[in-house]
Amino acid sequence: GWAGEGLGASGKNRRVCHASARLEMGTLWEEFNRLGTEMIVTKAGRRMFPTFQVKLSGLDPLADYVLLMDFIPLDDKRYRYAFHSSSWLAAGRAEPAAPGRVHFHPDSPAKGAQWMRQIVSFDKLKLTNNLLDDNGHIILNSMHRYQPRFHVVFVDPRRDSERFAHQNFKSFSFPETQFMAVTAYQNHRITQLKIASNPFAKGFRDGDPEP
Repeated sequence: GWAGEGLGASGKNRRVCHASARLEMGTLWEEFNRLGTEMIVTKAGRRMFPTFQVKLSGLDPLADYVLLMDFIPLDDKRYRYAFHSSSWLAAGRAEPAAPGRVHFHPDSPAKGAQWMRQIVSFDKLKLTNNLLDDNGHIILNSMHRYQPRFHVVFVDPRRDSERFAHQNFKSFSFPETQFMAVTAYQNHRITQLKIASNPFAKGFRDGDPEP
């Protein structure tokens, strides 16, 4: 059946070209984004809040897919928080980019039908500022801005599948999920919103938001 497989208008494999992803908790993400989202990075690794979750549609129910995320720097600047004006200011050039890592959703690979059945949650993903991390966490530089990216990858059964790698994935970026990596919250309104909206907020008051 591969001979008639063909490509979609986007130059992508038909198994991915119709894929679409809707960001869950969009209103909450937008609320954080208006204030300037901050995400804590620690040596041991810290989960994101809000959690990155998507609802998928348009996959081939019988095909296998791998889902993954990566994080790209939004610019080449390092920032500092100016408390008197409650705003972030550029404070020089970015530090050398941390090792680019991807986080595979632990259920990968799975059939399109399974991925589309429920909300896909990246709640196991952790952010760290430890350049020597050996736990597979995403390594980020504190006081730098990042854009999370989400990728749907069709598992191509053809023996020479690497030749078609560029056709077999589709990527999604949601601007409202951009954030500043920090070792401690700078904007007190972000702290308040996290406490108000995080089900594990008791941990924030005890100094650690991990459940």
